[in-house]
Amino acid sequence: MHPLPPPPPPYPYAPAPVRRWWQHPALIIVLLVLFPPAGIALVWTSLWKQPQKIVATVLSGLWFLLSFLVPSSEETKDDAKPAPKPAVTAAATRTPTPTPTPTPTPTPSATVAAMPLLVGGSYADAEPLLTAHLGRAYGAYKDVDLPSDHGTWTVCFQRPDAGAPIATTVPVVYLTEPGVPCPKSPNEVLRKPTPKPEPTTRTPTPAPEPTRTRAPEPTQEAEDDTSGGGSVSYANCAAVRAAGAAPIHAGDPGYSRRLDRDGDGVACEG
Repeated sequence: MHPLPPPPPPYPYAPAPVRRWWQHPALIIVLLVLFPPAGIALVWTSLWKQPQKIVATVLSGLWFLLSFLVPSSEETKDDAKPAPKPAVTAAATRTPTPTPTPTPTPTPSATVAAMPLLVGGSYADAEPLLTAHLGRAYGAYKDVDLPSDHGTWTVCFQRPDAGAPIATTVPVVYLTEPGVPCPKSPNEVLRKPTPKPEPTTRTPTPAPEPTRTRAPEPTQEAEDDTSGGGSVSYANCAAVRAAGAAPIHAGDPGYSRRLDRDGDGVACEG
C-alpha cells in the first residue's frame, strides 16, 4: 500500500471569492448613474465593503430623487417661452374709416314750427314753406300783378312775422320785381296817375251836377277772433269797395272771415 500524501500546508488567509461579471465595479457605477434602482441592487450583491455599499446607495438614491424634483431642461425652456399672443384677425384690426356726413341744407318744410325770416330773400327761397302751409304771394304794390314766373322777385313783407308760430296761420308774402324798391307798407300804388294839363282856354259849360251816393260809414263793432287789427268792421264787400279798401288781406283793418268766402286770406278780392 502506498502511503497517504501529506496534508496541505495551512493557508495564512482565506482565498478571495470569484467575482462575477455583474459584480464589475464599472458596470455598477454606470447603473448607479443611469438607472439607480438596478445599480443599488448590484451594489449589495458585489464584493464591496459595507461602508462603500452604504455610501453608494445613499448617493445613488439622492441622485434618483433629484431627477424627479428638478424639472428637465426642455420643460424649463417651454416655461421660459412667452405665451403666444392670440391671433388677431384682419377684421378686428381694420379700423373703419368714418364717412363724412353731408351737412343738410336747411329748407323750409312742413315741420317748421315758427315762421322764418323771409324778408329780403327771393320768392324761390320762400316757396317751399308757402307750399307746405298753403301760403299766398301778392304784389307789394296794389297796381302791380304778379307774373306766372316770379321766383326771382324779392320778399318785402311777410305775415306772420319772423319767429311767430305758423301752425294755424296761413303765411303770406308781398313781392316786388328785382330793382324795384319796396313800399313803406303793402298795397301802395307804384304808378301814380299823372295829372292832365289844364287847357289854356276853358269854356264854361253848365253841366248837371252828378248825384253822388254817399258810401256807408264803416260800423264800429266788436270784431271776432278772425278779423284783422284795429276796430274797423264792414257789413259786406260792397261797403269795403265803397270805402276803397278792397281787397282786404288777413291782418289788415276790417278783415273778417265772413268777408273771405274762399278762406284764402284775402277778402273782397273779386
